[in-house]
Order: sequence, then C-alpha cells, then structure tokens
Amino acid sequence: MGQALYRAYRPKSLSEVSGQEPITTALSRSLQNGTISHAYLFTGIRGTGKTSIARIFAHEINGLPYEDESTHLDIIEIDAASNRRIDEIRDLRDKVHIAPTSAKYKVYIIDEVHMLTREAFNALLKTLEEPPAHVVFILATTEVHKLPETIISRTQRFAFKPYDLSTVTAHLKFIAEQEKITITDEALELIAEHGEGSFRDSISLLDQVRNTGEKITLADVQTVLGIAPKELIAQIIQALSSHDPVALSKGLTALSDGGHEASQAAKQLGTALRESLLAGKSALGHDILMQLLPRLIEVPGSADPKSYLEVALLDAALSDAGAKITPTKVMHEAVQAKPAVQVEPHPSTFRKTEHHIPKSPTDTPAKKGTAAPLLESVDSPASIPSDSAITLDASVWPTILAAVKAKHNTLYSIVRATSPAFTPGNLTLTCGFAFHQKRLNEKRNKQMLGELIQQTTGENLQITCVVGEVGPLPEPTGPPPLPPADQEVSHSVTRTPAATPPPAAQNEAITAISNIFGGAEVLES
Repeated sequence: MGQALYRAYRPKSLSEVSGQEPITTALSRSLQNGTISHAYLFTGIRGTGKTSIARIFAHEINGLPYEDESTHLDIIEIDAASNRRIDEIRDLRDKVHIAPTSAKYKVYIIDEVHMLTREAFNALLKTLEEPPAHVVFILATTEVHKLPETIISRTQRFAFKPYDLSTVTAHLKFIAEQEKITITDEALELIAEHGEGSFRDSISLLDQVRNTGEKITLADVQTVLGIAPKELIAQIIQALSSHDPVALSKGLTALSDGGHEASQAAKQLGTALRESLLAGKSALGHDILMQLLPRLIEVPGSADPKSYLEVALLDAALSDAGAKITPTKVMHEAVQAKPAVQVEPHPSTFRKTEHHIPKSPTDTPAKKGTAAPLLESVDSPASIPSDSAITLDASVWPTILAAVKAKHNTLYSIVRATSPAFTPGNLTLTCGFAFHQKRLNEKRNKQMLGELIQQTTGENLQITCVVGEVGPLPEPTGPPPLPPADQEVSHSVTRTPAATPPPAAQNEAITAISNIFGGAEVLES
C-alpha cells in the first residue's frame, strides 16, 4: 500500500519547513542558545504544520533524528479529543515526575488541547505551574479561544498563519514534478485555493486527483471537487443583478443537473459577490447584497441546503426589482425641480405618514362620487373593506402583492414569481417550477396568503396552485386604496386633491426621499 503524499512530503527538520519561518527561526535559536521553555502553545487552522513542527522540535530538543514513523519512549503524544477526562490528566501529572529513560527531556505533545474538560484543565494547570526540570509540554490547538487564560499565560505561544496561495501552489508543483504527475498550473491553483491555506488539505486533494487522467486539467479538478464552472456562477449573478427570477431558476437547475452541491455553490457565490463588492463592480444594491451574504453562509448548515439557497437567491432577485433611481440622483432632481409640495416637520419629530400618488396620469382615476386617495399612516393596516366593490381580476394583483410583501418577504418572493387567474370565488396561481408549487401548497403559506387576500380585497378565495408557463411579472404597487371619504377613518389623514397628479419624475423623487429620510406629512405648497 502506497504512502499518502502529505505524509511522504512531511518536513523532517525545522530547516525544511516552509511558510512558517518566524516560528521555526525562533525555535531554532532557542535550541542554539539553550533557552528552552517548559511549555509551548501552537495555535492555528488545520494543516499549517503545528503537529509536524511539534514532533520535529521534540526530537531536536533531545538531539534525536526524526522520521515520520519514528517513536521514542520519552516523546509522548496525547490526543486530547480521546483523552479529555480528568483521570488521564491525573495519570499524566503522576508520571511527569519520572525521569526520562534515555533522552535529556521528557516531551509531552498534547494535540487538540482545547478538548479537555474543565477539571482536566485544572489538573494540567497544577503541572504547568510547577513543572519538573526534565519535562517540556507542547500544546497544539485549532481553537485557542476555548483555552483558559491561566493555561495560555503559562506557555510560549506561537500563532501559525495560513499559507498564502502562491506558497501552496509552488509546493504542489514541486510534489507533482517529484511524483511525475502531469497537471496544469490552473488546476494546481484551484487545488491550492480549495485547500484554504492548509498544506495538508491541499496535498491530500492533489493525491485525490492524481489518477483522473494522464494530464490533469482544470475541468478534472472541478469535477472531482464538485465546483461549479465560473461561467455558471457568473450567469446566476447576472440573473440576480437583472432581477430575473426565471433566468435565476434556470441557472440553479443547471447547478443541480451538473451535480454541484448547493453548499459549495453558495460558497462560490459568496466569494464572487464579495470580490465584486470590494472591487466596486457589484450590480446589486448594497442593502440587498448585505442581506444575501449572511444567508449564503447559512446554506451548508440548513436542513435543506438546495431549497434554502433557491429561496435566498429568489428573495434577493425580487427585492426592489425595477428600482432604478439612486439617492444622489433623486436628491438632485428634487432640488432642481420647482417644488409642488413641501415637507413640514413636527416640532419634535416627523409624523409618520405616507403619500399615495398614481405613477402616471394614465393610472386609473378615482370613481365618480368618491374622494381622492388619502394619506395613510404607515402604522395602520393596509386593507380594503368588503363593501368597496372591487372587481377581482388581474388589476388587483399588484395590490395583493404589496400586502404580501409587507407581511412576509419570503412568501412574497415565491408569490411574486407566479401568474394569477381570477374566477368567482377562486384564484389559480401558475408556478414556473414545481418547488414553488410545493411551497405555496404548504398549509401555513396557503393560509397566510388567503388571509392577506381577504384582508386586502374582502373576498375569501379558494387558492389552487399549478405548474405551467409564467407570464410577465407585475410590480407591486404602493399601499392599497383606502375606504371612500364618507366611511369613518380612525387615524389622522390629510386630503390631497386628485385632479392633477404631479409629474412622474417629481413623484419618483418624492417617493425616494420619503424612503431615505422616513415618512413625513406632505402638504400643499
């Protein structure tokens, strides 16, 4: 049976260790000067050489040659994950007083020391406080924050840094040449990147892909590691940026068909979005991006990573879809335009109100005999009473969407991607994907949607969800229309004439300013 590459290419002396020069230099000088401490603490992520350097240092302290398979009675390795109880540490404490059998020092290497119990730490502390002169402790851990400060303060601590990409790539190339592995530079760089700064993990990945072909290419490594092509990740990000849920779902389907795991895809998407943000090239709004990134991190830990990833991305794609005006542009237009309205602050605070202005003069006018739309408090529920005589057809769908979005954003991201069809007493929602149909048919979601429709329209509809071709997606409107003027209204409102709506550009400016600075009472000039 052949030896694993990461074991075959372990360094055998401190001088052979690369990438941790500050640590190996300090240890080498302590050997030369005879200033050996009684306890050392090696910390850092996995695969950065903590255990290898501990073994090398233990042998060089005693002037012994080191080989990977070499063992010595006076060099004792303890796995704290398997020997974490107080009994094992008490046994160690009793034996440290026994002199070395043949070496100068008895060296205890305790790996993953953070796994010890509190009682075991207390027992170890006693030994570290008053150690015998012939004993040296080397503690190694990947989670130093779990160690008591009393332990850390009694050791010399060395922090092992992750290896940079170029160092790992060069080392992998050296090993490939020695092992006569034909592999492209792009494939080596991807292996090093996937190793995340760990020599051991990177070398193990090279060992895994070495038999995939006579010449290993980037595509071979991507297949073995389950990494999605960069072109597919870019396609999904483009669909996000253009707020296109259909293209987004097609990209996710391509991920699934290609056998790429949702957890790995989420990681790739998070990395790509972060890089575009830092480079100032992100087409997504910062608010949407900062909400999406934490959700991508949560994908691997979710019960259903594939569904969680799809909902998170659809939610981001449908958030603020179609919003084109930036705050800077809105403020400029608002200042340049002749003001038709003015915002009047309260002496101590703004009164939370929100205006409802048609998007253009072609919007449906108020019915004859009814008052103009009123300014509604954002704290009051947006609903239409059952006696307002609304004809349930496609024209009411944006109003329903607005109510769903205000109540449940995740449900909105699914409902938003459907096509509605109204018949007396019924609503049929056509879903583009079976996953959306399944989610909408869940009892909780269907009940919530039915209640919101009833609150908004006054009608109790039977909801049916089917899979089919989805038409163009409408935009949600602002708050739904309010009751006629002759109906009693419990909250304070200000009436606004509806005869001549303001220009469309001015409407957009007012709406955006209100969104930026909060609602305020809009008065006539």
